[in-house]
Amino acid sequence: MTSELAQLCARLDLWSGRANRITEVLLFVIGFGMAMLTGVQVFSRYVLNHSLFWSEEVGRICLVWISFLGASAAYRRRAHIGVDFLVVRLPHYTQHLVAILVLLLSLVFFVVLIAYGTLFAFFVVGQKTAALGLPLIFPYLVVPLSGGLFCLHALSHLCRLLQQPGGGK
Repeated sequence: MTSELAQLCARLDLWSGRANRITEVLLFVIGFGMAMLTGVQVFSRYVLNHSLFWSEEVGRICLVWISFLGASAAYRRRAHIGVDFLVVRLPHYTQHLVAILVLLLSLVFFVVLIAYGTLFAFFVVGQKTAALGLPLIFPYLVVPLSGGLFCLHALSHLCRLLQQPGGGK
């Protein structure tokens, strides 16, 4: 059983790492594109005296995607702020159990994010954005996508915690 768990954990960690690398590359591309778009918009508005009517809409969509994907990448790296001033005072075994409980509760939230994000994305499927007329599903698809990434990273972390019986270091 432990070798099967170890193999599962290794596969989960591999897929979590690969997904995070792809996410971070995508974050770079979107962030760079957003910076370039902002520069072109400023040049167009103040030098050419002609504003790009679609730049704010694209910038807003990019910002939403960066926020959700960036949150999942930060979760994988454990870069989110945590409040643990009470937990660190608990015995090591209890800290381990609390960490598992927090991950399980987080997984519930991530599944809700996937479910309701998908429902909402398909609720707006027939609508279009104001400036470019893009299907409105595009900006909202990042919600269930990031929820899936969160789940993958949380399952990988949970698997690692479960491999440490008793919260061993």
